[in-house]
Amino acid sequence: MTGTEPERTNHTLRTNRTLRTAVVGFGLSGSVFHAPLIAADPHYSLDVIATSDAGRQAAVTERYPGTKTVPDGDAVLALAGELDVVVLGTPPATHYPLAKAALEAGLDVVVDKPFAVTSAQGRELIALAERLGRVLTVFQNRRWDGDFLTVRKLLAGEALGSVTRFESSFERWSPDTAKAWKVDATAADGGGVLFDLGTHLIDQALLLFGPATVAHAELQARRPHEKVDDDVFLVLNHESGVTSHLSMNMLCAQQGPRFRILGSTGAFTKHGIDPQEPYIVAGGSPLDEEFGVEAPEWAGALGRDGHLEALPTERGAYPEFYRLLAQKILDGGSASVLPVPVEPAGPVEALKLIEQARELAAKVR
Repeated sequence: MTGTEPERTNHTLRTNRTLRTAVVGFGLSGSVFHAPLIAADPHYSLDVIATSDAGRQAAVTERYPGTKTVPDGDAVLALAGELDVVVLGTPPATHYPLAKAALEAGLDVVVDKPFAVTSAQGRELIALAERLGRVLTVFQNRRWDGDFLTVRKLLAGEALGSVTRFESSFERWSPDTAKAWKVDATAADGGGVLFDLGTHLIDQALLLFGPATVAHAELQARRPHEKVDDDVFLVLNHESGVTSHLSMNMLCAQQGPRFRILGSTGAFTKHGIDPQEPYIVAGGSPLDEEFGVEAPEWAGALGRDGHLEALPTERGAYPEFYRLLAQKILDGGSASVLPVPVEPAGPVEALKLIEQARELAAKVR
Protein backbone atom coordinates (compact mmCIF):
# COMPACT_ATOMS: atom_id res chain seq x y z
CA MET A 1 0.00 0.00 0.00
CA THR A 2 1.32 3.42 -0.97
CA GLY A 3 -0.08 6.85 -0.28
CA THR A 4 0.27 9.35 2.55
CA GLU A 5 -2.88 9.15 4.68
CA PRO A 6 -1.92 9.45 8.36
CA GLU A 7 -2.21 6.35 10.45
CA ARG A 8 -4.63 6.38 13.36
CA THR A 9 -2.92 7.33 16.57
CA ASN A 10 -3.65 6.95 20.25
CA HIS A 11 -2.44 10.46 20.94
CA THR A 12 -4.20 12.04 23.92
CA LEU A 13 -4.91 15.76 23.89
CA ARG A 14 -3.60 17.66 26.91
CA THR A 15 -6.02 20.57 26.70
CA ASN A 16 -9.66 21.21 27.46
CA ARG A 17 -9.81 23.99 24.88
CA THR A 18 -12.51 23.67 22.23
CA LEU A 19 -12.12 24.85 18.66
CA ARG A 20 -14.59 27.58 17.81
CA THR A 21 -15.88 26.54 14.42
CA ALA A 22 -17.92 27.97 11.57
CA VAL A 23 -19.41 26.01 8.67
CA VAL A 24 -20.02 27.93 5.47
CA GLY A 25 -22.86 26.32 3.52
CA PHE A 26 -25.68 24.11 4.80
CA GLY A 27 -26.54 22.01 1.79
CA LEU A 28 -25.67 18.31 1.66
CA SER A 29 -22.07 18.88 2.67
CA GLY A 30 -22.73 21.18 5.59
CA SER A 31 -25.89 19.55 6.92
CA VAL A 32 -25.02 15.86 6.49
CA PHE A 33 -21.27 15.75 6.92
CA HIS A 34 -19.67 18.74 8.61
CA ALA A 35 -22.22 20.01 11.13
CA PRO A 36 -23.15 16.57 12.56
CA LEU A 37 -19.51 15.46 12.84
CA ILE A 38 -18.41 18.72 14.45
CA ALA A 39 -21.35 18.76 16.88
CA ALA A 40 -20.55 15.18 17.91
CA ASP A 41 -16.89 15.91 18.73
CA PRO A 42 -16.25 17.47 22.17
CA HIS A 43 -13.12 19.22 20.91
CA TYR A 44 -15.25 21.58 18.79
CA SER A 45 -18.01 24.08 19.35
CA LEU A 46 -20.32 24.67 16.39
CA ASP A 47 -20.53 28.44 16.74
CA VAL A 48 -21.66 29.68 13.33
CA ILE A 49 -23.33 28.29 10.20
CA ALA A 50 -23.60 30.43 7.08
CA THR A 51 -26.60 29.98 4.79
CA SER A 52 -28.81 32.50 3.03
CA ASP A 53 -31.71 30.08 2.66
CA ALA A 54 -34.50 30.75 5.17
CA GLY A 55 -35.51 27.09 5.35
CA ARG A 56 -31.96 26.02 6.09
CA GLN A 57 -31.59 28.75 8.70
CA ALA A 58 -34.67 27.37 10.44
CA ALA A 59 -33.21 23.86 10.27
CA VAL A 60 -30.01 25.10 11.91
CA THR A 61 -31.97 26.74 14.72
CA GLU A 62 -33.94 23.55 15.31
CA ARG A 63 -30.99 21.14 15.23
CA TYR A 64 -28.33 23.35 16.83
CA PRO A 65 -30.09 25.88 19.10
CA GLY A 66 -26.84 27.45 20.31
CA THR A 67 -25.44 28.05 16.84
CA LYS A 68 -25.58 31.45 15.21
CA THR A 69 -26.69 31.75 11.58
CA VAL A 70 -25.26 34.31 9.17
CA PRO A 71 -26.00 34.77 5.46
CA ASP A 72 -22.64 34.08 3.81
CA GLY A 73 -18.90 33.57 4.00
CA ASP A 74 -18.19 37.29 4.26
CA ALA A 75 -20.29 37.42 7.44
CA VAL A 76 -18.28 34.53 8.84
CA LEU A 77 -14.99 36.26 8.06
CA ALA A 78 -16.28 39.34 9.87
CA LEU A 79 -16.36 37.14 12.98
CA ALA A 80 -12.83 35.77 12.44
CA GLY A 81 -11.59 37.08 15.77
CA GLU A 82 -14.18 34.92 17.55
CA LEU A 83 -13.34 31.73 15.62
CA ASP A 84 -10.54 29.18 15.23
CA VAL A 85 -11.64 27.05 12.27
CA VAL A 86 -13.74 27.64 9.18
CA VAL A 87 -15.16 24.77 7.14
CA LEU A 88 -16.08 25.43 3.52
CA GLY A 89 -19.01 23.32 2.32
CA THR A 90 -19.77 25.63 -0.60
CA PRO A 91 -19.76 25.17 -4.41
CA PRO A 92 -16.27 24.41 -5.82
CA ALA A 93 -15.73 27.74 -7.56
CA THR A 94 -15.90 29.49 -4.16
CA HIS A 95 -13.31 27.27 -2.47
CA TYR A 96 -10.21 29.16 -3.58
CA PRO A 97 -11.36 32.72 -2.80
CA LEU A 98 -13.01 31.77 0.50
CA ALA A 99 -10.08 29.62 1.67
CA LYS A 100 -7.61 32.37 0.75
CA ALA A 101 -9.61 34.99 2.64
CA ALA A 102 -10.02 32.72 5.68
CA LEU A 103 -6.31 31.93 5.86
CA GLU A 104 -5.48 35.63 5.58
CA ALA A 105 -7.97 36.31 8.38
CA GLY A 106 -5.94 34.04 10.67
CA LEU A 107 -8.18 30.97 10.60
CA ASP A 108 -7.39 27.30 10.11
CA VAL A 109 -9.33 25.98 7.14
CA VAL A 110 -11.12 22.81 6.04
CA VAL A 111 -12.03 22.80 2.35
CA ASP A 112 -14.54 20.32 1.01
CA LYS A 113 -13.61 18.39 -2.10
CA PRO A 114 -12.76 19.28 -4.79
CA PHE A 115 -10.02 21.29 -3.09
CA ALA A 116 -10.15 23.90 -5.88
CA VAL A 117 -11.10 23.98 -9.55
CA THR A 118 -7.46 24.01 -10.74
CA SER A 119 -4.27 22.45 -9.42
CA ALA A 120 -2.61 25.89 -9.59
CA GLN A 121 -5.17 27.28 -7.14
CA GLY A 122 -4.54 24.36 -4.81
CA ARG A 123 -0.77 24.87 -4.88
CA GLU A 124 -1.25 28.58 -4.16
CA LEU A 125 -3.41 27.84 -1.11
CA ILE A 126 -0.85 25.37 0.23
CA ALA A 127 1.94 27.94 -0.13
CA LEU A 128 -0.19 30.61 1.55
CA ALA A 129 -1.04 28.38 4.51
CA GLU A 130 2.63 27.51 4.98
CA ARG A 131 3.67 31.16 4.81
CA LEU A 132 1.01 32.22 7.32
CA GLY A 133 1.51 29.25 9.64
CA ARG A 134 -2.10 28.08 9.34
CA VAL A 135 -3.52 24.54 9.21
CA LEU A 136 -5.11 23.68 5.86
CA THR A 137 -6.76 20.37 4.99
CA VAL A 138 -9.26 18.89 2.55
CA PHE A 139 -12.36 16.91 3.50
CA GLN A 140 -11.80 13.72 1.51
CA ASN A 141 -14.22 11.85 3.74
CA ARG A 142 -14.34 8.71 1.63
CA ARG A 143 -10.89 7.78 2.85
CA TRP A 144 -12.89 6.67 5.88
CA ASP A 145 -15.62 4.73 4.07
CA GLY A 146 -15.92 1.27 5.60
CA ASP A 147 -15.42 -0.47 2.25
CA PHE A 148 -12.29 1.55 1.51
CA LEU A 149 -10.89 0.83 4.97
CA THR A 150 -11.57 -2.84 4.21
CA VAL A 151 -9.66 -2.59 0.93
CA ARG A 152 -6.70 -0.90 2.63
CA LYS A 153 -6.55 -3.60 5.29
CA LEU A 154 -6.89 -6.33 2.68
CA LEU A 155 -4.06 -4.96 0.55
CA ALA A 156 -1.82 -4.46 3.57
CA GLY A 157 -2.15 -8.19 4.22
CA GLU A 158 -1.23 -9.08 0.63
CA ALA A 159 -4.13 -11.53 0.42
CA LEU A 160 -4.44 -10.91 -3.34
CA GLY A 161 -0.78 -11.30 -4.18
CA SER A 162 0.43 -8.64 -6.63
CA VAL A 163 -2.45 -6.38 -7.66
CA THR A 164 -2.75 -5.93 -11.40
CA ARG A 165 -6.04 -4.07 -11.85
CA PHE A 166 -8.09 -1.88 -9.53
CA GLU A 167 -11.68 -1.18 -10.55
CA SER A 168 -13.64 1.44 -8.62
CA SER A 169 -16.99 2.99 -9.43
CA PHE A 170 -19.60 5.38 -8.13
CA GLU A 171 -22.82 4.83 -10.06
CA ARG A 172 -26.15 6.45 -9.27
CA TRP A 173 -29.60 6.80 -10.79
CA SER A 174 -30.03 10.57 -10.75
CA PRO A 175 -31.77 11.75 -13.94
CA ASP A 176 -32.37 15.18 -12.39
CA THR A 177 -29.85 17.58 -10.90
CA ALA A 178 -30.61 18.02 -7.20
CA LYS A 179 -28.48 21.08 -6.45
CA ALA A 180 -29.39 24.43 -7.98
CA TRP A 181 -25.79 25.57 -8.48
CA LYS A 182 -25.01 22.45 -10.54
CA VAL A 183 -27.65 23.20 -13.19
CA ASP A 184 -25.61 25.96 -14.84
CA ALA A 185 -22.14 24.99 -13.59
CA THR A 186 -19.39 24.62 -16.18
CA ALA A 187 -16.10 22.78 -15.78
CA ALA A 188 -14.55 26.11 -14.79
CA ASP A 189 -17.09 26.28 -11.95
CA GLY A 190 -16.27 22.78 -10.75
CA GLY A 191 -19.37 21.25 -12.35
CA GLY A 192 -19.70 17.68 -13.56
CA VAL A 193 -19.34 14.23 -12.07
CA LEU A 194 -15.57 14.12 -12.63
CA PHE A 195 -15.11 16.95 -10.12
CA ASP A 196 -17.78 15.52 -7.82
CA LEU A 197 -17.52 11.75 -7.48
CA GLY A 198 -14.33 11.48 -9.53
CA THR A 199 -12.41 13.45 -6.93
CA HIS A 200 -13.05 10.64 -4.46
CA LEU A 201 -12.19 7.80 -6.83
CA ILE A 202 -8.93 9.35 -7.99
CA ASP A 203 -7.92 10.21 -4.43
CA GLN A 204 -8.51 6.62 -3.29
CA ALA A 205 -6.59 5.14 -6.24
CA LEU A 206 -3.59 7.40 -5.57
CA LEU A 207 -3.63 6.49 -1.88
CA LEU A 208 -3.62 2.78 -2.65
CA PHE A 209 -1.20 2.58 -5.55
CA GLY A 210 0.75 5.82 -5.75
CA PRO A 211 1.47 8.34 -8.54
CA ALA A 212 -0.25 7.83 -11.88
CA THR A 213 -0.93 9.31 -15.29
CA VAL A 214 -4.18 9.24 -17.27
CA ALA A 215 -3.91 6.71 -20.11
CA HIS A 216 -7.52 6.96 -21.32
CA ALA A 217 -10.44 9.27 -20.62
CA GLU A 218 -14.09 9.20 -21.70
CA LEU A 219 -16.18 12.20 -20.62
CA GLN A 220 -19.82 12.23 -21.70
CA ALA A 221 -22.89 14.33 -20.93
CA ARG A 222 -25.87 11.95 -21.14
CA ARG A 223 -28.63 13.89 -19.40
CA PRO A 224 -30.32 16.56 -21.56
CA HIS A 225 -29.60 19.33 -19.07
CA GLU A 226 -25.99 18.34 -18.28
CA LYS A 227 -23.46 21.02 -19.26
CA VAL A 228 -20.23 19.22 -18.32
CA ASP A 229 -20.10 15.45 -17.73
CA ASP A 230 -22.24 12.88 -15.96
CA ASP A 231 -20.72 9.66 -17.38
CA VAL A 232 -16.94 9.31 -17.03
CA PHE A 233 -14.48 6.46 -17.43
CA LEU A 234 -10.76 6.85 -16.70
CA VAL A 235 -7.78 4.53 -16.98
CA LEU A 236 -4.83 5.39 -14.75
CA ASN A 237 -1.40 3.86 -15.13
CA HIS A 238 0.35 3.90 -11.75
CA GLU A 239 4.12 3.97 -11.44
CA SER A 240 3.73 0.93 -9.18
CA GLY A 241 2.51 -1.10 -12.18
CA VAL A 242 -1.16 -1.23 -11.22
CA THR A 243 -3.83 -0.12 -13.69
CA SER A 244 -6.90 1.64 -12.25
CA HIS A 245 -10.25 1.66 -14.06
CA LEU A 246 -12.42 4.40 -12.55
CA SER A 247 -16.08 4.82 -13.50
CA MET A 248 -18.60 7.43 -12.37
CA ASN A 249 -22.11 7.67 -13.78
CA MET A 250 -25.18 9.65 -12.70
CA LEU A 251 -27.58 7.88 -15.08
CA CYS A 252 -27.04 4.27 -14.09
CA ALA A 253 -30.20 2.23 -13.57
CA GLN A 254 -28.31 -0.93 -12.55
CA GLN A 255 -25.18 -0.48 -10.50
CA GLY A 256 -22.10 -2.66 -10.76
CA PRO A 257 -19.52 -3.41 -8.05
CA ARG A 258 -18.19 -0.58 -5.95
CA PHE A 259 -14.77 -2.28 -6.02
CA ARG A 260 -13.24 -5.13 -7.99
CA ILE A 261 -9.57 -5.80 -7.39
CA LEU A 262 -7.66 -8.41 -9.38
CA GLY A 263 -4.41 -9.88 -8.09
CA SER A 264 -1.94 -12.65 -8.91
CA THR A 265 -3.41 -15.03 -6.30
CA GLY A 266 -7.00 -13.90 -5.89
CA ALA A 267 -9.55 -11.13 -6.23
CA PHE A 268 -11.98 -9.06 -4.19
CA THR A 269 -15.40 -7.80 -5.24
CA LYS A 270 -17.58 -5.46 -3.19
CA HIS A 271 -21.07 -4.15 -3.95
CA GLY A 272 -23.04 -1.45 -2.19
CA ILE A 273 -22.25 2.00 -0.85
CA ASP A 274 -20.93 3.09 2.53
CA PRO A 275 -23.86 3.56 4.97
CA GLN A 276 -22.63 6.62 6.89
CA GLU A 277 -24.17 9.30 4.67
CA PRO A 278 -27.65 7.70 4.37
CA TYR A 279 -27.61 7.00 8.10
CA ILE A 280 -27.21 10.69 8.93
CA VAL A 281 -29.71 11.70 6.24
CA ALA A 282 -32.22 9.40 7.95
CA GLY A 283 -31.72 11.27 11.23
CA GLY A 284 -29.01 9.18 12.89
CA SER A 285 -26.06 10.54 14.82
CA PRO A 286 -22.32 9.83 14.50
CA LEU A 287 -22.49 9.04 18.23
CA ASP A 288 -24.89 6.11 17.71
CA GLU A 289 -23.46 2.67 18.36
CA GLU A 290 -24.56 1.43 14.95
CA PHE A 291 -23.14 4.39 13.01
CA GLY A 292 -20.81 3.24 10.25
CA VAL A 293 -21.72 -0.44 10.64
CA GLU A 294 -22.66 -2.12 7.37
CA ALA A 295 -25.22 -4.95 7.21
CA PRO A 296 -23.53 -8.37 6.99
CA GLU A 297 -25.21 -9.22 3.67
CA TRP A 298 -23.12 -6.51 1.97
CA ALA A 299 -19.84 -8.24 2.80
CA GLY A 300 -17.39 -8.44 -0.09
CA ALA A 301 -16.29 -11.66 -1.79
CA LEU A 302 -12.64 -12.68 -1.46
CA GLY A 303 -10.86 -15.44 -3.38
CA ARG A 304 -11.46 -17.17 -6.73
CA ASP A 305 -14.65 -18.37 -8.39
CA GLY A 306 -15.63 -21.58 -6.66
CA HIS A 307 -13.47 -20.71 -3.68
CA LEU A 308 -15.03 -17.52 -2.30
CA GLU A 309 -15.36 -16.35 1.27
CA ALA A 310 -17.25 -13.39 2.67
CA LEU A 311 -15.10 -10.56 3.96
CA PRO A 312 -17.01 -8.40 6.48
CA THR A 313 -16.76 -4.66 5.98
CA GLU A 314 -14.76 -2.54 8.40
CA ARG A 315 -16.74 0.02 10.35
CA GLY A 316 -16.86 3.39 8.59
CA ALA A 317 -15.13 6.21 10.44
CA TYR A 318 -15.98 9.71 9.21
CA PRO A 319 -15.50 11.16 12.74
CA GLU A 320 -11.81 10.24 12.42
CA PHE A 321 -11.25 13.24 10.14
CA TYR A 322 -12.23 15.78 12.79
CA ARG A 323 -10.51 13.84 15.57
CA LEU A 324 -7.21 14.03 13.70
CA LEU A 325 -7.76 17.70 12.89
CA ALA A 326 -8.34 18.55 16.55
CA GLN A 327 -5.12 16.76 17.49
CA LYS A 328 -3.20 18.74 14.90
CA ILE A 329 -4.55 22.17 15.85
CA LEU A 330 -4.75 21.81 19.61
CA ASP A 331 -1.28 20.33 19.97
CA GLY A 332 0.61 23.08 18.22
CA GLY A 333 -1.20 23.95 15.00
CA SER A 334 0.91 24.07 11.86
CA ALA A 335 4.08 23.73 13.97
CA SER A 336 2.91 20.38 15.37
CA VAL A 337 4.62 17.20 14.19
CA LEU A 338 1.19 15.56 14.01
CA PRO A 339 -0.24 15.26 10.48
CA VAL A 340 -3.40 16.87 9.21
CA PRO A 341 -6.12 14.32 8.35
CA VAL A 342 -5.59 14.94 4.62
CA GLU A 343 -2.43 16.58 3.33
CA PRO A 344 -3.69 18.98 0.62
CA ALA A 345 -0.85 18.00 -1.71
CA GLY A 346 -2.73 14.73 -2.36
CA PRO A 347 -5.90 16.42 -3.63
CA VAL A 348 -3.71 18.67 -5.80
CA GLU A 349 -2.34 15.55 -7.49
CA ALA A 350 -5.94 14.42 -8.08
CA LEU A 351 -6.71 17.80 -9.67
CA LYS A 352 -3.72 17.37 -11.98
CA LEU A 353 -5.16 14.05 -13.17
CA ILE A 354 -8.56 15.67 -13.73
CA GLU A 355 -6.83 18.28 -15.88
CA GLN A 356 -5.01 15.53 -17.78
CA ALA A 357 -8.28 13.69 -18.34
CA ARG A 358 -10.02 16.76 -19.75
CA GLU A 359 -7.11 17.47 -22.10
CA LEU A 360 -6.98 13.87 -23.29
CA ALA A 361 -10.74 13.61 -23.81
CA ALA A 362 -10.76 16.87 -25.76
CA LYS A 363 -8.16 15.54 -28.21
CA VAL A 364 -10.27 12.54 -29.23
CA ARG A 365 -13.56 14.34 -29.75
